[in-house]
Amino acid sequence: GGAQSIQMAVQGSIIKYLLFTREGKDCSLQSLCNLSQREQEQALAAMLAGILWAAGEAQKAIVCFDTKDIHSTSTLDYSSNNFIERFKGEGSHGVILFLYSLVLSRTFERLQKDLDTTTTHLLHSQAGGVSCRQAVLNLILTGRASPNVFNGYEEGKSEQSLHGILARSDIGYLQWNKDTSEGDQLSQVGSMLKTPTFPIWLCNINGNYSILFCTNRQLLSDWKMERVFDLHFYSGQPSQKKPVHLTIDTHSHHWEGEHHEDKHGSGRRFSSLEMVIRTKWREATINWNGTIPFF
Repeated sequence: GGAQSIQMAVQGSIIKYLLFTREGKDCSLQSLCNLSQREQEQALAAMLAGILWAAGEAQKAIVCFDTKDIHSTSTLDYSSNNFIERFKGEGSHGVILFLYSLVLSRTFERLQKDLDTTTTHLLHSQAGGVSCRQAVLNLILTGRASPNVFNGYEEGKSEQSLHGILARSDIGYLQWNKDTSEGDQLSQVGSMLKTPTFPIWLCNINGNYSILFCTNRQLLSDWKMERVFDLHFYSGQPSQKKPVHLTIDTHSHHWEGEHHEDKHGSGRRFSSLEMVIRTKWREATINWNGTIPFF
């Protein structure tokens, strides 16, 4: 994803702030639906600042602003190719300014150490648009531009070192793609991202980005809480006015029976959202609580 993937990654941090880290406020799910414009702006500013501060390793953050007084011209070292302009076309200028701020806060020296031979650019052209590489999302989620989603370091095909996630993140990450093989170990999300500090996950489902979250902060710190619990899903689409309420049961054996039925073509086909949830809770059953599965 391009601008939308960055926006949804930031959205996860905003939900963290509104539900778990702001002080002296009602932190219920209902409170998220009744925020004033000022409260929304404060949450956005606080989380953007926090992301940049983490990227700068709590030493320095750089913020870029758009002004009418600055102009760029082609030089021998640089010529305009509309690459950034296409990225800006996907959303507001705020997204690309945030990306500039993120890169400058991290510094080029740190970025070079974060990346490996599989990723030499943070953005790439795709289907006439511009997409972010995984390193950008990991930089937002973890403060480090690791190009991969597995834990630690792995050895590549040419014995080069591949860089993954080195520490547990505040916001997690889950992904599922119908075309990805389960045997591809390098594409499997590691426990550092699957089990974040807060029960909030940025989800990459077939290249579309969304958010899953739980209002119970103890979900990932007390195994008993993971028996039956609620998740809320936000797709980021304008048509979705409020999060979808899902109930997850990790100790039911219905899933195995449904799986066998589905394998023979007689059972219900699982939605992509259910599949991404099962990358974290493998044998879970998912109750949509009256909502027709749509994602």
